[in-house]
Amino acid sequence: MTAVDETIEVAVPMRAAYDQWTQFKSFPRFTATVLRVEQVRPALIQWVVGRGPVRREFATEIVEQVPDSHLVWRGLGRRPRHRGEVRFRAAGDGRTAITVRLWIEPRRPLGLLAAVPGAARRVVRRELANFGTFIEGHGQAGGGWRGTIRGGQVRPQEPEPPRSRVAGWPVG
Repeated sequence: MTAVDETIEVAVPMRAAYDQWTQFKSFPRFTATVLRVEQVRPALIQWVVGRGPVRREFATEIVEQVPDSHLVWRGLGRRPRHRGEVRFRAAGDGRTAITVRLWIEPRRPLGLLAAVPGAARRVVRRELANFGTFIEGHGQAGGGWRGTIRGGQVRPQEPEPPRSRVAGWPVG
């Protein structure tokens, strides 16, 4: 099994970084390997990835998603199996640290990304840097999904608590 753990710090607030990440259809605009994305349902995404003449289509299920915190997924179907997570952490002064962890089980003993030592890590590092350049260039997200997913099931959004109608300060 190949394990990848990469972190990047971007110069945008955590909400903007998280919201842009959840816009999966925008991935082909900033990545070199993601060619097409279709979000079939909130927790089911169809991906087409590749470089040059090599193409691969697969589906992922979002197992857990918490706004401004993390997103965990697993690949569906046959080998190569993979699972991963992306975590968002405030890094101070309007900056966000984004950590991507990916575990890949190769198709055969020497799968494409496992055959070349460090290949998966280099791809993740490059695409994460591309995301950073993309979101910093925009300065804000081009949309976002604020729902929560637990165990692959979409949870109802928590309504924001009502604002008090009582005067705050000064009173009297």
